[in-house]
Amino acid sequence: MTAALTAALRACAAGLCHSEAGTELLIRHGAFLARPDFAAFICEDTSFADGTPMAAIDWDAAITALQAGNLPASSGERSILQLAASIANGSPVALRDTITTLDNANLQHLLTAIRHAAGHRPG
Repeated sequence: MTAALTAALRACAAGLCHSEAGTELLIRHGAFLARPDFAAFICEDTSFADGTPMAAIDWDAAITALQAGNLPASSGERSILQLAASIANGSPVALRDTITTLDNANLQHLLTAIRHAAGHRPG
């Protein structure tokens, strides 16, 4: 994961609490953005207004690949991707099944993302 990619993802999600929160959850987790196979689900471009590098995650395609077994992931990685996609894009997720795989650090990242999505941006 590069600083340029995370900045571009944040720039694209900026101003939309749900998108910011889901994207930030995936950034903070760290695993997927460092994987070459996940790069296929990231669309990069520049802002029409000022040329700022922008990047967006194709949440639907990433979840489809995950569910089809085409994006290998541990149970914790799987949960983070499902939760981030749910927050950012509205993809359905069963909390009962996903939150039990999270360690304390990722659970804290999830709680921060939920608060952020509800309009309480991290300070």
